[in-house]
Amino acid sequence: MDHWQYLFLLGACLAVTLPLELSGSRVYRQPARLARAVLPAAAVFVAWDVLAVVNGVWDYDPRYLLGVRLPFGLPLEEALFFLVIPLCGLLSFETVERLLGRARR
Repeated sequence: MDHWQYLFLLGACLAVTLPLELSGSRVYRQPARLARAVLPAAAVFVAWDVLAVVNGVWDYDPRYLLGVRLPFGLPLEEALFFLVIPLCGLLSFETVERLLGRARR
């Protein structure tokens, strides 16, 4: 069961922020905008992670991973982290912006 912990954590982050989308944040409904917001930063941090793993700066405890490695040894869960966490942050930001906009009117 330990092997699923990283994925469970990412899933929990998505589950906790899903109501924000359902409340009207419209982040998932704008996939091109979402991609422009998330993918450039994800690419930079994935490259940074890959460099660190390849050079032995750090690695990941296999006990908490499924064992699926992407090119250059990056765990699948770590690549998903750079998509899921910014998505959750963007959902939170858009919700706060929307609510503050309502409060200002």
